[in-house]
Amino acid sequence: YEVENLFEPFRRLRTERTGSDKGVGLGLSIVRSVVRAHDGSISAQPREGGGLIMRVVLPR
Repeated sequence: YEVENLFEPFRRLRTERTGSDKGVGLGLSIVRSVVRAHDGSISAQPREGGGLIMRVVLPR
């Protein structure tokens, strides 16, 4: 339920979920902006056991 929020600027998961308090939460919002600028799409899906499966699709 928190995955879509990760694409918003300055959004991060709690440190007990990430194991780190480094960063400011801009990475995925920047990636989403670049992908959209190229008419692509990006999605994230939670992995069993932790982490995310990221999918970026760009047109040819």
